[in-house]
Amino acid sequence: MGSLKEAEAVKVVENSFRNVNIAFVNELAESFATMGIDVVNVINGAATKPFAFMPHYPGCGIGGHCIPVDPYYLIDYARKNYGFEHKLLELACKTNEAMPEYTAELVEKGLRVKGKDIKGAKVAVLGLAYKAGIGDCRESPSFEIIKALKNKGAQVIAYDPYVPEKSDATRVEEALDGSEAVVIA
Repeated sequence: MGSLKEAEAVKVVENSFRNVNIAFVNELAESFATMGIDVVNVINGAATKPFAFMPHYPGCGIGGHCIPVDPYYLIDYARKNYGFEHKLLELACKTNEAMPEYTAELVEKGLRVKGKDIKGAKVAVLGLAYKAGIGDCRESPSFEIIKALKNKGAQVIAYDPYVPEKSDATRVEEALDGSEAVVIA
């Protein structure tokens, strides 16, 4: 790199790229759900094209110490120091930040289809870390999902074998016992 600023920008750009592309597929997931289109099948099909497509998959939000955080460094730095507004990047961040609430809405809709009300329903949330196989909860969307579910009146029981100190259950079977819905986060 030609400077320290360029070297630091590399990491911010890589994480911002992922944030934007995840937001794109999260938006597609919401859109395609209304159209009855399987977004994962579409992404897998698009991934067969030999051009510039790189598959990213929708989810219940983004977490960790980089992807949800680094774009804000760029947004704030550009705004405060140069008066530049990163509109696309800000919209991507907001899109991804809305996914935990959307996830809770999907649970509510799913229960309604089964003739059940979310108020008082036991909902298991499996996974508290921001990605599988680790105990790191930084910026994990699971906690926002839990909050949204509780705001809707659900009785939430959370479990993650890598995060026992924040789990409500000691085993997955305990979390699932009596649950009327399950979120795998």
